[in-house]
Order: sequence, then C-alpha cells, then structure tokens
Amino acid sequence: MASRHPLQGILFSSGCTWKEQRRFGMSALRSLGLGRKSMEFCVQEEAGHMVEFFASKRGESVDPRIPLFHAFCSVISSVIFGHPFDIEDKVYQKLIECIEYEAHFFLSTFHLLYELFPWLMRYLPGPHQKAFSCLEQIHSFGRSEIRRHKEKRETDEPRDFIDFYLDEIDKKKDDPESTFDEVNLVHVIYDLFTAGTDTGSSTLCWALLFMVVHPDIQEKVQAEIDAAVTRSQRISYEDRMNLPYTNAVIHEIQRYKYVLLVGNFRQCAKDATMFGFPIKKDTVIIPDIASALYDPEEWETPHQFNPNHFLDKEGNFFVRDAFIPFSLGKRICIGDNLARMEIFLFFTNLLQAFTLRLPDGVRELNTNAVRGRLAVQPHPYTICAVPRKATAWEREQEASQRA
Repeated sequence: MASRHPLQGILFSSGCTWKEQRRFGMSALRSLGLGRKSMEFCVQEEAGHMVEFFASKRGESVDPRIPLFHAFCSVISSVIFGHPFDIEDKVYQKLIECIEYEAHFFLSTFHLLYELFPWLMRYLPGPHQKAFSCLEQIHSFGRSEIRRHKEKRETDEPRDFIDFYLDEIDKKKDDPESTFDEVNLVHVIYDLFTAGTDTGSSTLCWALLFMVVHPDIQEKVQAEIDAAVTRSQRISYEDRMNLPYTNAVIHEIQRYKYVLLVGNFRQCAKDATMFGFPIKKDTVIIPDIASALYDPEEWETPHQFNPNHFLDKEGNFFVRDAFIPFSLGKRICIGDNLARMEIFLFFTNLLQAFTLRLPDGVRELNTNAVRGRLAVQPHPYTICAVPRKATAWEREQEASQRA
C-alpha cells in the first residue's frame, strides 16, 4: 500500500518481523476467544442485528453492501478495539471511506507508477495523493485508539487485541531485537481491520446475489435449514454439520467468486529453482490462488456455479485439497476460522428469515465482477428481503409450546 513500510505489520512483512507479529497475532486472537463460543456469541449477536436491519425494510429494495460491511466491521472492531462502532458515527464513516479508497487505489495504474517511481510520484498530483491522505487517516485512527487504551487499560486484564499488544510491548521493552512497538501496532491494526472486513463482506455480497439469481438453490438451502433448525433457536456454527447442502453452497461461492485477485505476497528467502526456473533470493512471489480454484483437473465444471463440487454421491459434504481461498501453509490467513464462522452464520440467518428476490421491474442481475480493487466485488445491486412465513411444522411446535 502507498507509503507503507514493507517490514511492518503482518500482511506485507517478512523475516523476523513477520514471524513475531504473526505468532503473537494468532496467540492473542485465541486468547480473545477465536474458535470458542464467546466469539461465536459475538457473531450471532451481529447476525441478529443484520436480520433486524433487513426486517426494518419490510421487503423494500435495499443495497446489501453497507449492512454487510458494517456487520463484519462490528465483529472485528470488537476484537481489536473492544467495542463496535455506531454506523452513524462520522469518524467511523470516514474510516470506512478511506479503507474503500485504499482498496480501489491498490490495483490502479497510479499505484503501479508510485511503486516504480516513488521518488517522483510524491511530488506529482493525482489520486495517489488522496491515497496517502487516506492511509494517514487510517493510521491516525489507530494511534488515537492506542492512546485511549493506554489511558484506560488495566495491565492484568487485557480486554482486546490492542491491550494484549501493549502488554507485549511492555514485556519486550528491554529486548533490543523485539519488533513490538506502537508503530508496528498501527500497521497490525490496519492489516487485521481491512482483512477482516473487505473480503468477508464481498463474499457475502456474492452469496446473496447468487441466491437471487438461482432461486431453486435458495429454496433448497431454506428447506434444509428449516428441517435442521427451528426458528425459535439460534443457528450455531455446529449446525453446519447438519447442513451439507448449505455448506456446499457457501464453499462453492468462495470458490467460484474468489474475492482476491492474488494470494498474499511472499519473498524468496534464498536462491531456488522451481520447475526448472531460477528464482533469486529476495524475489517477490505472488501466488495465483485462482489457478487451484479453477483447475479443470480438480473441478468438474470449474467455470460454473455448481454446489455439487462439494457433495459426494450420497449428498455428504466434503472439501477438496484444491479449495484454498484463505491460502495455505505458513501464510494462511490468521483469521480464517473467524471468517468461516461469520460467513456461515450471517448467510444462514438471512436465508432462514428472508426470501431474497429481485426488485419490481428488475429482470436480472449482473454476475460479472467489478475489477480494479483489492477485493473482487459484484456490480452494485439491490434486492428485496421478504420475511418468510413459518413452516407448518414450526407453527405446530409453537402451538404445542404455548399449550
């Protein structure tokens, strides 16, 4: 990203910095409940707020991008900052605007020119100057949150990621080799916040779009959810074990509409040879994740939306080795478990509560991707979320409970 130091944070760092920051990041996230019921409860709460938002529209046409983005923002904000943000908060709105601009700028021609001629581009006008300003505003927001935490924190009771990181800075303050400082913390906040919002919300945007485009698939998902979970119960992440078709649909959306153009950048640690091609030390390696997700030797219909890619002949769910939307190996996304939980719970709660339809007068939606940003998103669209009626079985259950 523009004006970013390559040795800071997690996403774009390497060597000792990357090892320390990633190891600590995973440890802190686990301590904060990643993979446990406490984190699931937070995601379920946000899923409930999202259902309430769509219900308030009473089946009218709505652009789903903002509420979906806000749902993912709220979860990761609770993890990093210890609290979600009000969607009407002006500072929060400016933060989201800056993150959106940075995502667009990352794949632009001006960003490429900046990377080639940074010494020159800094003095020339253009959209890169706004990118500098946006990045500084994001970092300034991170610094203000750090100051707020330092004023109120209790060292023996860390409440969120920033508290854990500040404790680590204190522990390593006498270690001259330590990579833990407030400058690095600002970059880690940026990495976690952007990675925890843009890709997940983009995936869910694709999911809702494809449920409208394929109403037969939507009906099968809803029928499976109705049979496995009553509406008086909260859908839990464990319910995915009883929802093989729904799980297959979610995974197929992640495969068919992979939301990143490429995987995370890596740097060759030493001279190497791959498939007969020499790769010099320090060469930047860009993994092509999509080559696995669309490999015709791995998928029967790689360029078609087909949930059967994740179902065996008996209808049981299974995952193939070529399914790597969160990358793999040591550079796998550190928040992949949280992202999987969010996508599953947000998607199933919406499909349980609503039938998604085209607005009146709209005949079809564009299923092509918008290029030119870090996350591959669908073209802007609106849908109608029509509240579903309770099934006969559910009405019978509710009647027996009242009796």
